[in-house]
Amino acid sequence: MSSDTRPVTTRTSERGAATRGALLEAAKQVFVASGFAEAGVTEVVARANASVGSLYHHFSGGKAELYTALFDEFQDRQIQRSKRATQAARAAGVTDPMELLIAGARAYLEGCFEERELSALFLRGDGPPGFEVYMRERLGEWVRRNAALFDEDEGALAVVITGALAAVAQHVSLSEDVAAARRLADEALVIIRGIRRPGRPADEPPADPAARPA
Repeated sequence: MSSDTRPVTTRTSERGAATRGALLEAAKQVFVASGFAEAGVTEVVARANASVGSLYHHFSGGKAELYTALFDEFQDRQIQRSKRATQAARAAGVTDPMELLIAGARAYLEGCFEERELSALFLRGDGPPGFEVYMRERLGEWVRRNAALFDEDEGALAVVITGALAAVAQHVSLSEDVAAARRLADEALVIIRGIRRPGRPADEPPADPAARPA
């Protein structure tokens, strides 16, 4: 009799999660190497050591759903990176909304550097039908998260800054010169930090200049 006394449903769930993870990792490798349009389901399942049936069990929408799932997981990691950085800045005593946004934005951009191949995959325009619309919807979530840092009358500021950060993220992800991309990202954050918030005097300094995140 097996010494493994865990319920069968638990072991089955763990195997299912492992298969799903293997399929996502294999899909990432295939998409990065071939692009979405040229990627084949058979190559994905072969790399994952799985079956076509198991792929459609976990991702009924096939490779389009695999692609979207990869994007969602990447965005979730990006959100967590930004959230942790913002929380750390608050814990360090930072209260100025712009400085909190910069802390989160720096972490987001660092995520683009850490996962450049995956980030670039989603920005090349070679995704499933309707993906660009879905990506814009997720960008809207980013806008709302940034807007929550500012006063209610500063929504336009959050939209402008988030749009600028999205452009920087695209450059960081697609640039072949990583060192130059890092310099541009740093310079862009300096420019964003200098944007005057609506209703504030032009010469008003940041609220916490000594507590700016590195």
